[in-house]
Amino acid sequence: MKGVLYMISSAPAGFDQYRNDIPRGAIETIEYDSTTVGNTRKALVYTPPGFSSENTYPVLYLLHGIGGDEMEWQQHGSPQIILDNLYNDNLLEPMIVVLPNGRAMPNDRAEGDLFDPEKIKAFERFESDLIHDLIPYIESNYSASTTRDNRAIAGLSMGGGQSLNIGLGNLNHFAWVGAFSPAPNTKAPELLLPNPQEAISLLSLLWISCGDQDNLIQISVDVHQYLEQQDVPHIWYEESGGHDWPVWKNDLYLFSKRLFK
Repeated sequence: MKGVLYMISSAPAGFDQYRNDIPRGAIETIEYDSTTVGNTRKALVYTPPGFSSENTYPVLYLLHGIGGDEMEWQQHGSPQIILDNLYNDNLLEPMIVVLPNGRAMPNDRAEGDLFDPEKIKAFERFESDLIHDLIPYIESNYSASTTRDNRAIAGLSMGGGQSLNIGLGNLNHFAWVGAFSPAPNTKAPELLLPNPQEAISLLSLLWISCGDQDNLIQISVDVHQYLEQQDVPHIWYEESGGHDWPVWKNDLYLFSKRLFK
């Protein structure tokens, strides 16, 4: 990361379109025991084309928004297609991608009043579930790297706020952090990074992006401006669009191809 980059080209046409006759990764549903929540929880795991247990892979934890669950990216964001196409174009490092449920509570379905205080608390509780339950499960059951340099976290909206809160609050676990249109759950910038020098020394990539028509863009701008003031290298990408899937799919393409390089 060499300073702030402002001019970034959008993903090319067809980046999220299914291609015939290319190698494909696989997506499976896993269940893991959560000591944080006290039950068994689900997540999706994407393994890249040619995945082999003889190799060790970095891991991206990719989080959903307030209205979703572990299936949201798969249902709306075409992550497998985007990643498979990137691999085929030799633009992506082989990696495992984990799509968890960021609502860490016994009934973690996206139903009823999504803004109920207990459900909002559940998104905060996910930090413990991720660090103490999900990451150990992935690293015990897949040939996943166990070093912070090979661990990334990113997400959209509520998941974008979680990614900043969790990633920057656990730099001993994550070297790569991405926030796509982060929501109001994002901590104040000075609380996200009370020690900017630590972040400068430990972060490999800090990415913040938001659509220029997004009503929540000020959250991203505030974080970006604080990082600028503190001389923390990062990428700030203001793109065309609102708080919606075309923006987040574009962000996944642009962010993921920068990882683990």
